[in-house]
Amino acid sequence: MDVTPLSLARVHFLASLGFFALFLAIALALAWVLLLFKIQARRTGAPGWTAAYRLWVRLFALAFVLALAACVPLLFQLGALWPILMERVGNVLGPLLGFAVVTVFVLKSCFLGVMLFGQRRVSDLAHTLSVGMVAAGLLLATFWLAAMVSWTHAPAGAVLVDGRYVLLDWVEAVFNPAMPWLFASLVLASALTGAFLLVGVSAWQALQRPPADAERMAFRVGLRLAGVALALQVAAATGAAQWIAQAQPAKAAAAAGYWHGGETARWVLFGWPDAAGQRNRAEMALGRLPDWWLGRSAEGGQLGLDAYSGMLPPVAATFWSFRIMVLAGLAMIVLAGLTLLRLHRRRLDPAGLPRAWLHGLSAGTWLGGLALLAGWGYMELGRQPYAVYATVTVTEAAGDIPAGLLAGSLAAHLALYGLLFAAFVRMTYHAARYGVVPVRKAGARP
Repeated sequence: MDVTPLSLARVHFLASLGFFALFLAIALALAWVLLLFKIQARRTGAPGWTAAYRLWVRLFALAFVLALAACVPLLFQLGALWPILMERVGNVLGPLLGFAVVTVFVLKSCFLGVMLFGQRRVSDLAHTLSVGMVAAGLLLATFWLAAMVSWTHAPAGAVLVDGRYVLLDWVEAVFNPAMPWLFASLVLASALTGAFLLVGVSAWQALQRPPADAERMAFRVGLRLAGVALALQVAAATGAAQWIAQAQPAKAAAAAGYWHGGETARWVLFGWPDAAGQRNRAEMALGRLPDWWLGRSAEGGQLGLDAYSGMLPPVAATFWSFRIMVLAGLAMIVLAGLTLLRLHRRRLDPAGLPRAWLHGLSAGTWLGGLALLAGWGYMELGRQPYAVYATVTVTEAAGDIPAGLLAGSLAAHLALYGLLFAAFVRMTYHAARYGVVPVRKAGARP
């Protein structure tokens, strides 16, 4: 198979974006969970909430550092892999990127230090407020990220003049048609990533020893968060699918494996899209797709992939990333739903679950992260061949780095990302097994 520099650049950037998005999602979710732990500790005075905070704040700090560190190669690759892109869209994306950087800088400089190292030096109220500001700052930084990415999917509020975008309306650019769906999906995916991390790690702890109060509380919070986020994510995904069918019909057709307009569109469960033969090999399909799932032509017929000859996204990658996302979502619904039903009369106590069930919950620790990564893949791969939808293609935006250099850089980055992820997992279970050192107020006797 001939691997082109363009395909290597796509995979390279998507891998870096996925690593950054995963740890940003963990940090965002845990920041709000930690705020809840602090509020509950102040409200009830139960020591379990404080113990849960002390464990999970360490994992939050590690996820935040990894997300922050991942920004460096991501920004470098944005200029190195896609140099023409920033020349054309810098008037729009440059200020949005600046807003995100300033938000993180203020967050790190003013509040993060108090949250992580100031618990013994400030009042409990001031410390709780700092945790709240960190959570709000991460949400705002995520908002700017969603604004940047969504604008490349729906470039509103700007016009092309001599090959470069000139901004006309900031409000229209930031709150573009893709923004509500992308931001909602990103926040909810982050909530699910954090929720299943809480549930999975707490279930693993229950397998090692009788759960303590802190572990029970973390398990309850994670399970309830998972239930709420799953219900909202289904609604957000339905709205996003309707928008994609109207605005990016080629992506919708690729996800559905629908090749020929005019034919009956069916739910294709499995198969292998064959671009050369314009069909799905070994296809397994059920009943008819709803009309809103696919784009429609001016005559009212459903648009298939044959309507986009020469401008198709990578169909197989889009098709399978969508299915991985859906399968991970269904697995989360089954795990969370059945666990909530089984434990609703036992105050969601993990001690009331059999060991096999706890093993299942522990195995599902990273289902939220898997769905998040597959969702990013579906969103970005399905937009191809455009870097900015319908105006700037990735071929126009790409640099001229040789394929050999790209392949070596990609292999090195993948190895590093794998090592860092493995280290995060190891540190997570080490902290879950051995706990943390209690925090002592300054001046208190040992």
